[in-house]
Amino acid sequence: MSADALPSVDQLRQLPLPEPVSYWPQTWGWLVLLALAAAVAGWTAWRLVRRHRRNRYRREALRRLEAMRLAAQSDPLAARDLPGLLKRVGLSAVDETARAEVGALAGPQWAAWMARTGGDFPADADAMLRALAYAPPEAVRAIAPARLQQLFAASRQWMERHHVAA
Repeated sequence: MSADALPSVDQLRQLPLPEPVSYWPQTWGWLVLLALAAAVAGWTAWRLVRRHRRNRYRREALRRLEAMRLAAQSDPLAARDLPGLLKRVGLSAVDETARAEVGALAGPQWAAWMARTGGDFPADADAMLRALAYAPPEAVRAIAPARLQQLFAASRQWMERHHVAA
């Protein structure tokens, strides 16, 4: 072998790099799958936004209920707005056709409707709600604080669990 035929470092060349891999799908099947996944994601996002908007009244009512509960710990007369709050929540939860029916409920029928739609109210809930709404201040102050807190807890549970009309 001659000295010219021996390989040297000067003769080395860099190997060519392969073409970069495209991130675009190579077949139409992947495009269909991507479109289907985007449609499902869009539909799910739309449903979540719709549900969030539909439950706005519930979040606001729960905030008002908590403020009322805290105020009623020091002054039982602060609970006077509880029956009205429960009625507004009940009317917001039903569709247009049932609003007149729910709006006309009072006393034991109202308490039974709340129990039927997801509440676990005490047996004398209708009497306590009537006392809060119509009784003189002395009668409201006579309600035991533990009973009042039990009514607040049942009201909170109902507000969280009742069904919302579509």
